[in-house]
Amino acid sequence: MYKRKLLLISIIFGTFVGFIFIFKFYKIFFLNNTKFKNDYSYVFIDRDDTIDSLKNQLLPLLKSIKDFDIAAYKKGYTYNIKPGKYKIDRGMGNNKIINSLRSKRLAVKVTFNNQERLEDLAGRISYQIEADSLDLLNSFKNISFLKEFGFNEENALSMYFPNTYEVYWDILPDDFRKKMENYFKSFWNQKRLNLANAIKLNPKEIYILASIVQKESVKNEEKNRIAGVYINRLRRNMKLQADPTVIYALKKLNNNYNRIIKRVLYRDLKIESRYNTYRYKGLPPGPISMPDISSIEAVLNYEKHDYLYFVVSPSKPGYHLFSKSLKKHNENKKKYTRWLNKYKIYR
Repeated sequence: MYKRKLLLISIIFGTFVGFIFIFKFYKIFFLNNTKFKNDYSYVFIDRDDTIDSLKNQLLPLLKSIKDFDIAAYKKGYTYNIKPGKYKIDRGMGNNKIINSLRSKRLAVKVTFNNQERLEDLAGRISYQIEADSLDLLNSFKNISFLKEFGFNEENALSMYFPNTYEVYWDILPDDFRKKMENYFKSFWNQKRLNLANAIKLNPKEIYILASIVQKESVKNEEKNRIAGVYINRLRRNMKLQADPTVIYALKKLNNNYNRIIKRVLYRDLKIESRYNTYRYKGLPPGPISMPDISSIEAVLNYEKHDYLYFVVSPSKPGYHLFSKSLKKHNENKKKYTRWLNKYKIYR
């Protein structure tokens, strides 16, 4: 009788212990361990992250970091952390969380436009991927790369096109540059190269001219006409006399690219700079900004006309008055100057 009671107690105790073990196992691996209210949350793991730094990042997202730590160790994840962007869905248990962090790396979308320098571009990109701006800039300015593809530091920006690109969070700077190089090559297909050759400009020069057109107007319907003016001037060996190039030269001279200049003064036209197209003929040595694709297409498909001059229209801001003669241009310019003075736009 005693033995039967002892056996029964042992069975009950064993069942209880087994239940406790199963419950703990289920809790650690399968029970909901998320505490955020959104449908999902993203985790960004850097190359130098460890299990401890990852746990710090997960602290506001998970109910029990201790349970996650145990599950990570049991599943062999503790010393096999992989960098990248990952998604955790609300209601996930540790088993699914770790599986997601282990094998479901997501791409991030990198967007940039209207950057004036490689430095600005590197800074903009660094906010969207793991790589810092200095490493990106060093890659963009790599001398061997620039020489191999016929670039220099002044025109290297012309390899980068404003767009949204999908890359992995932990992409290396050289790999990102390679992606941009591939896009550059695909953009300059035979059709576009033929159009550039017809203008007698290479892709880098088209990009530079497009950057000037970009700064001259935000109206896409005018860009082709403005491009036509500059191409007419280039063909006649005239100076471009583009105010945006003078503004860029002033910013470059003072190393202040955040400066806002609304009006170019006569004294500015004398500044010594290869970017000052009032002093030097031809295109500046590099782009003055990153042009939109629409501006590049406007140059490639420029409007054929006889205009040689244009100035902002006082009666229709954002648009321009075009003229074929210097006399008519000076008349239009006087109207524009009176408009600037009326609204006290002196700089």
